[in-house]
Amino acid sequence: MSRKLFAGVLTGLLITGFALLGGGVANAHSAAIGSSPENGAQIEVSPARANVTFNENLQESYPSMTVTGPDGNLWSKGQPKVEGPTVSIEVGELGPTGDYKIAYRVTSADGHPVSGTRTFTLTKAGNGTPGPKADSSAKSGGSGGGVPLWVFIAGAVVLFGGGLAFALLGGRGKQRQ
Repeated sequence: MSRKLFAGVLTGLLITGFALLGGGVANAHSAAIGSSPENGAQIEVSPARANVTFNENLQESYPSMTVTGPDGNLWSKGQPKVEGPTVSIEVGELGPTGDYKIAYRVTSADGHPVSGTRTFTLTKAGNGTPGPKADSSAKSGGSGGGVPLWVFIAGAVVLFGGGLAFALLGGRGKQRQ
């Protein structure tokens, strides 16, 4: 009878594990739904602030946002600010014509980092003063870090299954000998 019970428990755990792992990850993170300047926009005058708006409120912890110009310099000033579903940063007057990149990394309402980029083109040169050269540590918009949730779920299933198997069968093998 213990072999049937063990086989049943093991089968149930395997089915549960595959269902959790094979079900895919829910895409419940925040998603960018707009920006100012709009993604791909051509503008003649510098905006006072650049912003990206999301489909839900953001957490205010650790936002990152930069505006990088065609010259490779930072054109954003100060620290980004989160207000509800929008993250923004001061820009001021831009300089050379060309493509500017807005890079962001924010924390969604569910606690996951969300990052990406938006671009716009300045068609009329401004008289702004650039910031320092943008480097890899100052840029935002890289891939999200951390361990995926499914790793923790799989570990929990394995630990629970091992504990249950030990609890149900642990002492019985020694009694029969």
